[in-house]
Amino acid sequence: MRRLILLCCLSLTMASVESVALPPLFSSLKPGQAIPGAFRMITLPNIKPNRFELVEDDGKTVLQVTSAASAATIGIPLTASSASNSRLEWRWKIGSVLVNADMEKKTGDDFAARLYVFFDAPLSSLSILERTKIRLIRMIWGGDVPTAVLCYVWDNKHPVGYSQWSPYTNRVRVMVMQSGTADVGKWVGESRDVAADFRSAFGIDAPAITGLAVGSDTDQTGETVLTWFGDVKLAP
Repeated sequence: MRRLILLCCLSLTMASVESVALPPLFSSLKPGQAIPGAFRMITLPNIKPNRFELVEDDGKTVLQVTSAASAATIGIPLTASSASNSRLEWRWKIGSVLVNADMEKKTGDDFAARLYVFFDAPLSSLSILERTKIRLIRMIWGGDVPTAVLCYVWDNKHPVGYSQWSPYTNRVRVMVMQSGTADVGKWVGESRDVAADFRSAFGIDAPAITGLAVGSDTDQTGETVLTWFGDVKLAP
């Protein structure tokens, strides 16, 4: 239930935050300033949270994440942005890969960098068992728990393009965008057709995008990593 609890925490944490049409750009902010209230830090119960800071890197303001045997993401709720005509673009950089992570195991489900895309898939598209689980979770936790999630990651050993279901739930599809040490310490730009990725993962047309979140987690492996995110954009 660990990652399902994360989704529940997302819905509860962001339920009182006004949704925005597009994610604010980190580059429009000032280094050292407090992270704007439009963002919310999403933590897990009884897990040490990451530290998030706005810093300057190569003349631009970026989000720096420090993860030391900890886990958390920064989330932004969106006003039902269309996935069918949007590309997701972002930049990220890591200071090191995680030596002991293994995305195929619950005990190794840590990443130097993650980017979540949350969707409101209709309950009718889920199996009876999945619908029952979601309804139960919503009864317990309240809020609009996402029904489907794409999770783009920077992995340590699986090849770029590899994807699998989260070891915790088949409502989260994990997709490897970068892997290994070749680009450690370098900014890497990404661009994804989220509608195509969603259709490939879940077998149905992509519903509305309801939120984004970025972060890293090292609570399973106990390792330490510095990660940076540049602007995250939903572009035509």
